[in-house]
Amino acid sequence: MLKRFYKSLFLTRRFYWIFVAIIGLFILSYGAAFLFPVAQLLLLFLGIVSALDYTILFSRRSPVPVKRVLSERFSNGDTNKVRLEVRNNYPFRVWVRIIDELPEQFQRRDFFLDCNLNGNEEQALTYELRPTERGEYVFHSINVYIRSPFGIVRRRSIMDAETAVKVLPSWFRLKNFELLAYSHNLAESGNKKIRKLGHSLEFEQIKEYVSGDDIRSINWKATARKGGQLMVNKYTDERSQQVYCIIDKGRIMKMPFDGMSLLDYAINATLVLSRVALIKQDKAGLITFADQIGSVLPADRKAMQMSGILEVLYNQQTRFLETDFEKLYTLVRTRITQRSLLVLFTNFESLSGLQRQLPYIRNMARNHLLLVVFFENTELQQVREADAKDIEGLYTKTIAERFAFEKRLIVKELQKHGITTILTAPESLTVDAVNKYLEIKTRLAI
Repeated sequence: MLKRFYKSLFLTRRFYWIFVAIIGLFILSYGAAFLFPVAQLLLLFLGIVSALDYTILFSRRSPVPVKRVLSERFSNGDTNKVRLEVRNNYPFRVWVRIIDELPEQFQRRDFFLDCNLNGNEEQALTYELRPTERGEYVFHSINVYIRSPFGIVRRRSIMDAETAVKVLPSWFRLKNFELLAYSHNLAESGNKKIRKLGHSLEFEQIKEYVSGDDIRSINWKATARKGGQLMVNKYTDERSQQVYCIIDKGRIMKMPFDGMSLLDYAINATLVLSRVALIKQDKAGLITFADQIGSVLPADRKAMQMSGILEVLYNQQTRFLETDFEKLYTLVRTRITQRSLLVLFTNFESLSGLQRQLPYIRNMARNHLLLVVFFENTELQQVREADAKDIEGLYTKTIAERFAFEKRLIVKELQKHGITTILTAPESLTVDAVNKYLEIKTRLAI
């Protein structure tokens, strides 16, 4: 009981400043005797007010309950909101400081929220968290420090509110793209209109001719039945095509940008791209690989396919060995027999690194439409744009220019062999990948 008392009771700065002032009066009373009774009265007053403050603060069993309200899952790389519902059960105004014990992944030791509550008032406090790693995050206890209008004593109340939250790949972004795909408004995300190079044979319906329709699609038999009203066949993009997202988990994908690894950016883009492909009536599949083949999820468009993709992506981690593209090529050749769109998320930092893997990449591109996605080094971009102030700065800028030039050479080398390529900044990966997929669909290239 005594231990609980000491853990819950705290003296404020106001108490210590008043106590120091009283001590000063006692010291001065040696030279001015009339100050001695004043100091005694102030000391007595401080004791009475402290006892009264303690009594009113500790008079209730649950003075200021706090309830944490949050989602069962967080979106990796996005801003997630947490709400604290606070209620003052005292009949008077109190000052409250809330320290929520955040998951250890955030490494924040200075987090707190302050508020003032009138008697029997309720408030909702909101703060935001941005996780950068997938996995399970555990919120621990909520510490509440309460101070009355006297401001002499503070009471600490500890509430056991341990809660586990799963941090999944960026499902916030998934929901945004899903809404755009359903509303046929993906152009708002940066997609451009692409002129079709072919003519889709996927028949949809017969409709009346309007200005701008392709006259080659006029259905003369339906026109005759309508008594001369021109009718045209309407075609839609071909469906049930296979789209495989292939994620490299090797050491080159461990590189961090803005707190997240390249693997996390690739996983977020894969989740969104797979969902858009399913909405477009294509089959979405997934392959992960490093020095060994990881997870393989065959392309399908069944109702539970997105749940399967999310479950596979949730547990993926980078490895510290070099990736084996030969094993990937063997898997693609034996397991993917139908011509498909293969979206390969990887990274090449040098032309020599590409040359080692180029034979396997070219072999995959012979039977499938291969889209290679790799990353710009945005930190090197900042170095390139900075002014060189000395010889060392000039040398650093030259090296950065060389690496950037080599990235462009990699793009040209892949394009020389007819391989579609995206070189993008990590933060633009999702939009660029979805746009390229929609462009490929529009061009009827698969």
